[in-house]
Amino acid sequence: MPPPSGWRLLRLTLVLCSFRVVLESAALDNSATDALNVLLIIVDDLRPSLGCYGDKLVRSPNIDQLASHSILFQNAFAQQAVCAPSRVSFLTGRRPDTTHLYDFNSYWRVHAGNFSTVPQYFKENGYVTMSVGKVFHPGISSNHSDDSPYSWSFPPYHPSSEKYENTKTCRGQDGELHANLLCPVDVADVPEGTLPDKQSTEEAIRLLEKMKTSSSPFFLAVGYHKPHIPFRYPKEFQKLYPLENITLAPDPKVPDGLPPVAYNPWMDIRQREDVQALNISVPYGPIPVDFQQKIRQSYFASVSYLDAQVGLLLSALDDLHLANSTIIAFTSDHGWALGEHGEWAKYSNFDVTTRVPLMFYVPGRTASLPQAGEKLFPYRDPFDSNSALMDPGRRAVYPVELVSLFPTLAGLAGLQVPPRCPIPSFHVKLCREGQNLLKHFQLSDVEEDPHFSGNPRESIAYSQYPRPADSPQWNSDKPNLKDIKIMGYSIRTIDYRYTVWVGFNPDEFLANFSDIHAGELYFVDSDPLQDHNLYNGSQHGEIPQSLRP
Repeated sequence: MPPPSGWRLLRLTLVLCSFRVVLESAALDNSATDALNVLLIIVDDLRPSLGCYGDKLVRSPNIDQLASHSILFQNAFAQQAVCAPSRVSFLTGRRPDTTHLYDFNSYWRVHAGNFSTVPQYFKENGYVTMSVGKVFHPGISSNHSDDSPYSWSFPPYHPSSEKYENTKTCRGQDGELHANLLCPVDVADVPEGTLPDKQSTEEAIRLLEKMKTSSSPFFLAVGYHKPHIPFRYPKEFQKLYPLENITLAPDPKVPDGLPPVAYNPWMDIRQREDVQALNISVPYGPIPVDFQQKIRQSYFASVSYLDAQVGLLLSALDDLHLANSTIIAFTSDHGWALGEHGEWAKYSNFDVTTRVPLMFYVPGRTASLPQAGEKLFPYRDPFDSNSALMDPGRRAVYPVELVSLFPTLAGLAGLQVPPRCPIPSFHVKLCREGQNLLKHFQLSDVEEDPHFSGNPRESIAYSQYPRPADSPQWNSDKPNLKDIKIMGYSIRTIDYRYTVWVGFNPDEFLANFSDIHAGELYFVDSDPLQDHNLYNGSQHGEIPQSLRP
């Protein structure tokens, strides 16, 4: 390997010096020598298709192992099922109607308010804060800087191989390279001989090794790309899921009674070369059955690949003897439809797109502290068929929201929980719109949240999704702010999901609840897949029978 050039040596030296200064500054700022570290793992597009959530097919032994030492929230929901709005929401503790971000094209500090973020709050309380991979959504929505320098102690890390994700690196049956949806690869043959999530794991472990000798507590956020499309993953993981074992979604057709405004036409899927070759009709499809199976196969294989990366990261945390001093939070920005309701991708208010995995490991709270020589998180090989399924440490069935991540992490770390936001709160830098979930941990030393209900039937999770029109069109999945005409506001309780689609003014950020375009009502016990809409007040009718697959 050739030596780095002079400018690279200089840059490396400056980074190391900056790292040292940051550690010294944080050590001075932090008065609590026994402060717990935080490892926040954020996964892109991961629905709860995991063994610990009851999935019998998916191999996720390392995430399941984490769940066995954690409290697992069975019904956690994102506030909007698309990347940038969801991430800005849960990282600021504010809902999309407060951040004013429903698309990818604005930075909340400029267009809504100078709201503090989770890492910023930890940084201001003496933590060294570090970002690896996709934490904030890159681009305008995080000021092209992942919200630096506000949120991070030094510049975030992005894997160099990230730039190849959407290029022609997928070997097709014709032997040529394509930009496909399905993209199992031989890692040795791809550019740089690696993949983004592999690089992120390696960098995160390197940072943990650095922080091992630091007197300052750390907040390390690691964002994994998979199972986000394209499904570009090491091809050996495909072997875990033979096609003959892959079933279709239990409800693969567009259901009767679904308002057209509620349907997302999965346009990003259609743009991939292998999907374009299928010549699928717009907007309702359907995708051929054999290709549906292949999509599901590659999604599950991507999840197992992700699980292996999580396993390597947590095993390193163990090896560095940091497991007894580090809170681990694991979640996703939103779910992903795999053919349910005839839909694919995210972009809706259904459970399959809004429901996410959410679990917290707290040393000495959710699990006993490891004894000398004991490992809580030994690496578990997804290919080991003898690996036994591990039950979650404790389940919480209450519906909860990702917007609660901010106050909950602050409270678990022993920091003062930010106050509830007033209405409106655009002028308030530090507050939170989500509930403090500490009561779920049965901690006797936490202050009661007056907004927390002890009855699971009174707990509510709110989600929303914008649309440009009453019927599916080319920009229905991701409308720009100026094109939003309708907002779907959705309430999820333990008993039902209720959604109302109302007129929306993008100039004033105002919903008109007297202008009802459509509605949906599904009861969880009798209709868990949300296929039978019991709302009878739709003004715009149903999807015509002639357009149903």
